[in-house]
Amino acid sequence: MDVRTLHKLTDYCWEIPQTGDMNVPGRIFASEKLIAEMDEKVAEQIRNVACLPGIQIASMAMPDAHWGYGFPIGGVAAFDPDEGGIISMGGVGFDISCGVRTMKTGLMKDDVLPGIERLVDQFYNRVPAGVGSEGLIKLNASQIDEMLQGGAEWAVKKGYGVKEDLEYIEEHGRVDGADPSQVSDTAKKRQYREMGTLGSGNHYLEVQVVDELYDEQAGQAMGLRKDGVVISVHCGSRGLGHQIGTDYLRSLANAAQRFKLPIKDRELASAPITSPEGKSYFGAMSAGINCALANRQIITHLVREIFTGVFPEGRITMLYDISHNTCKVETHVVKGRKKRLFVHRKGATRAFGPGQVDLPPEYRHVGQPVLIGGTMGTSSYILIGTEQGMEVAFGSACHGAGRAMSRTQAKKQWHGRDVVRQLEGQGILVRGHSYSGIAEEAPGSYKDVTEVVDAAHFAGLARKVARVRPLACVKG
Repeated sequence: MDVRTLHKLTDYCWEIPQTGDMNVPGRIFASEKLIAEMDEKVAEQIRNVACLPGIQIASMAMPDAHWGYGFPIGGVAAFDPDEGGIISMGGVGFDISCGVRTMKTGLMKDDVLPGIERLVDQFYNRVPAGVGSEGLIKLNASQIDEMLQGGAEWAVKKGYGVKEDLEYIEEHGRVDGADPSQVSDTAKKRQYREMGTLGSGNHYLEVQVVDELYDEQAGQAMGLRKDGVVISVHCGSRGLGHQIGTDYLRSLANAAQRFKLPIKDRELASAPITSPEGKSYFGAMSAGINCALANRQIITHLVREIFTGVFPEGRITMLYDISHNTCKVETHVVKGRKKRLFVHRKGATRAFGPGQVDLPPEYRHVGQPVLIGGTMGTSSYILIGTEQGMEVAFGSACHGAGRAMSRTQAKKQWHGRDVVRQLEGQGILVRGHSYSGIAEEAPGSYKDVTEVVDAAHFAGLARKVARVRPLACVKG
């Protein structure tokens, strides 16, 4: 992207001027280097989103932004239903509520390294992953509806985890507004055997060590210690979420025509929030969020069983669980007025600042944990939300490194076996269900996660707390 076409507000905030049919300007939070590496398509998509009715403040992109379906991945936009605001399938994506959950183990690196190979092998064998992977849990139609309504709460009631886990999950493990009746039978059938599974692509189960603490106070509030071992899982709503996206792409595209919405790209399939189509999509999408939360909760239960089986002295407790493909109803201040908005985050993470009442008590004075996944060969980061981020970006931050090349390009450049050997040479054990999938996820196919995180930090979206380095990774 040509930075000369942008208006530089700060070193880490750039504006696309409001022109033509744009209702608001575009805004990109990134370093000049990251912007120069972005495809021009990202700017086009930011401008297209800015033309949607009811949009507030700006059409935004996070430091890891890249071209996506409708919205850029890393896109954030908030809409006011009282001003004709819309809800967009392209603003959420197909992997509804894909997110990261990080768990503490209570153990240090030196405690875990002697058994790390046994641990990762058991994770590989007992946590289903890969394309079309199925779990041991088989749900029928009525149980699927209960799960879609109850989310992680449902999973805990069924014995997958403990009640204390729910305190450390966004929305306490269950979002309101879920309507299983708006989810197609096809979507539900895809999920009958997929609960408690990782899936494929960029999803992972990773054993990590804290190798840098930047904020002692926030780290202490989260129970983080240098050389402490944590476990992170990255996955979403599996086949059900993808099918919801597929189903409503057609429905919302038709609604956009019927309501004569100024849609610049058919992939921005949208409907007024208050329309029947908009309400149906919100109910189905919210059910998809609950599916993802239940899925990660079941995986947490499996992780707990496996980890304490290998390390009886360990104790798996939750640090936090946060999603990055959602549309949520939130209250934000716009031009001095509190407004109830529908905030779309497509490949962007909620990053609420200190003082929010729905945060766990020990986090309220520091802010919400923000979990940023890197690659299996680099590092991931734990940040906290800030007051400034609440003001300038509806409490949002980046979600990962962001792809630097397509999966097809990655497979041409790397071979999965070579990637595994190279990472083992760096002391990182990798277990994958597909060498092709590992090649697609080669560390070199992503942007520099440190540069992305630093941009979020210096833009004031979220503040760095800790860097974690992979010790072992299970990939689909």
